[in-house]
Amino acid sequence: MSQSYEVIFENNKRWVESKIAQDPNFFHELAKTQHPDYLYIGCSDSRATAEELMGAKPGEVFVYRNIANVVNTLDMSSTAVIQYAVEHLKVKHIIVCGHYNCGGVKAAMTPQDLGLLNPWLRTIRDVYRLHQAELDAIKDEGQRYDRLVELNVQEQCINVIKMACVQERYILEEFPIVHGWVFDLRTGKIIDLEIDFEKLLKDIQKIYNLTESDWVMSRKK
Repeated sequence: MSQSYEVIFENNKRWVESKIAQDPNFFHELAKTQHPDYLYIGCSDSRATAEELMGAKPGEVFVYRNIANVVNTLDMSSTAVIQYAVEHLKVKHIIVCGHYNCGGVKAAMTPQDLGLLNPWLRTIRDVYRLHQAELDAIKDEGQRYDRLVELNVQEQCINVIKMACVQERYILEEFPIVHGWVFDLRTGKIIDLEIDFEKLLKDIQKIYNLTESDWVMSRKK
């Protein structure tokens, strides 16, 4: 096996030793049931790891990642994660976090046959279609790319809100609250897009309402 592979186990050994040195009961406590407040839906990009950029400890964040942080309601993986987090873990916040320089978003902007990636990236192409006038008006390609990253986060947040389990629990408990973030690889900063869901959902809420009640999964005032 390659040396780069073997070093992973050496790193793990040192990590275990350091944690036990800090707290002899660390792994005993870690093995108990998790109670995270956050569900983080992010990109699989190796440069944007959830816990590290959030400064979170083990057990604090329930994490789901895929190419370009897509929430496709026909994808059993993402919908199962969201339902489990909402109904069983009782998370208080659902975060959809994209990042600038996202390869998946860039691929969706490229007129190229990418094989099995095509149906996955079509979700992002649909975001471009929904916001084509705004995006095409941006002359700078880099800025247009960044804006599509932001709009993709926004649309994936809306896909989260479309789910019945999210709507039903919010009506009962005013949680979970949905947030849209972008991680800027160029600065290391998390940017809260502060999406105005009330404004965005005003004209379409009746279409996706599965509860016969008013709801807006935005931050509490």
